[in-house]
Amino acid sequence: MLIDTVAWVRTEEGRILCARPRGKNVFYIPGGKREGVESDLETLVREIKEELAVLIDPVTAAHVGTYEAGAPGLPDGTVVRMACYTADYQGELVPSSEIEETAWFSYADRDRVPLVDQLLFDDLKSWGDLV
Repeated sequence: MLIDTVAWVRTEEGRILCARPRGKNVFYIPGGKREGVESDLETLVREIKEELAVLIDPVTAAHVGTYEAGAPGLPDGTVVRMACYTADYQGELVPSSEIEETAWFSYADRDRVPLVDQLLFDDLKSWGDLV
């Protein structure tokens, strides 16, 4: 089974924006699951507007990488695929009703995110984007 997701990579001053959904104790890179035949960018724009109340500028979107990993609590053989993009945005970052809190994580916070997110953290660290 494949869980197909798209994520927004927003780094500032060596930290990456992460969000914790209501009722969960794990932080994630903001984004979510594709609906129907949505493109990566359509999914990204919709999910980030829903989660953080900002408008992603799809013209500025750049693919960072696509990562795959299993996850605890999912059926055996389930893989999470996360297509990651940077992009500019308009508006003020405000957690929506589905997001309990946001935080800016450094590489030291790597163990606070799921395995697939940790792969992104590793690349960002190697590229000098995370402290």
